[in-house]
Amino acid sequence: MRNKNNKHLGLEIDPELHYKLHYISKYEGRSANGQVLFLIRNCIKDFERREGEIELPEEIKQK
Repeated sequence: MRNKNNKHLGLEIDPELHYKLHYISKYEGRSANGQVLFLIRNCIKDFERREGEIELPEEIKQK
């Protein structure tokens, strides 16, 4: 069930990228949405490791 506090992000991608995303997702045992979240989290971890932690605004911390 969808969490009402979560944000929705729509993506427009070409058919080749879409197919390859689903292929990798299935191979790694994730849904396409789960794979995208996995990749985003890894990107953020890498960025924060290099550049320091990203500080969240108070209105996001409180949720």
